[in-house]
Amino acid sequence: MATAVRRMKLGSQGLEVSAQGLGCMGMSVAYGLPKPEPDMIKLIHHAINSGVTFLDTSDGRERVQLATKFGVKLVSGRFDICGDPSYVRAACEASLKRLDIDCIDLYYQHRIDTRVPIEVTMGELRKLVEEGKIKFIGLSEASASTIRRAHAVHPLSAVQLEWSLWTRDVEAEIIPTCRELGIGIVAYSPLGRGFLSSGPQLVGSLLDDDFRKNLPRFQPENLEHNKTMYERVSEMAAKKKCTPSQLALAWVHHQGSDVCPIPGTTKIENLNQNIGALSVKLTLEDIAELESIASADAVKGDRYSSNVTTWKDSDTPPLSSWKAE
Repeated sequence: MATAVRRMKLGSQGLEVSAQGLGCMGMSVAYGLPKPEPDMIKLIHHAINSGVTFLDTSDGRERVQLATKFGVKLVSGRFDICGDPSYVRAACEASLKRLDIDCIDLYYQHRIDTRVPIEVTMGELRKLVEEGKIKFIGLSEASASTIRRAHAVHPLSAVQLEWSLWTRDVEAEIIPTCRELGIGIVAYSPLGRGFLSSGPQLVGSLLDDDFRKNLPRFQPENLEHNKTMYERVSEMAAKKKCTPSQLALAWVHHQGSDVCPIPGTTKIENLNQNIGALSVKLTLEDIAELESIASADAVKGDRYSSNVTTWKDSDTPPLSSWKAE
């Protein structure tokens, strides 16, 4: 019997989504060559028909909640982060045109521009809400202080961040801030970029242009240590009669009714397995055991290489420093 995907409120502004979303990045970038478009369309249709309606991109507007982002531009082969009001508006207009829609359900600032006061960026986003071009506003990878400042300009419905058994630093400050302000939490990479699904063998299957091949946690000097976590999760999953990925995803679901994980996949069988995680019930003892497995010293290696700028936990200048052009 198929698992029913429940609905949830994301934030306190009225946005309702499926309790599990679908991350679509791997369909076109980052994880190797872009996947065949007909296969990805089939996958998205299958997700929607299965009740997973919270998507990054979609052309099925009546049944889905469309979330997209702005703020990362590719300039001369390098990423540039931009929160300038004119760019915010231009990016929104371009997305509306490409997607052939009149309104974006959830519009995220993908990364925080450390040169532009967050109040300036949010001011333009508020105008876009007032004009009916976007419904709800979100931030991604923002610091607690940035979240507070942004929320004071216009209520945020969601903050997107990396959260999984092997990335838990957000629990110290970001998660409590979101909960204090009534902001929904969208957890990307809830399966540790695939490691909590496949373990060390994942590394050998990655394509040459898959960016994960260069991540510190997948390097030989860290992999031997990190496989211990996977093995312990696998042992516990066997006792719970589920897969390691389902157990890891169930842990994210059990973090609260305000949390929506968005595991990405390009395969229907993996999507079905992810949906099955919604049926995995964890006791308080189970959660405590998983969190002891995923203790602070359980993972070796940073999220990204030292030469990669992540803009994580970024702050912005004070509003008083801004001089509009």
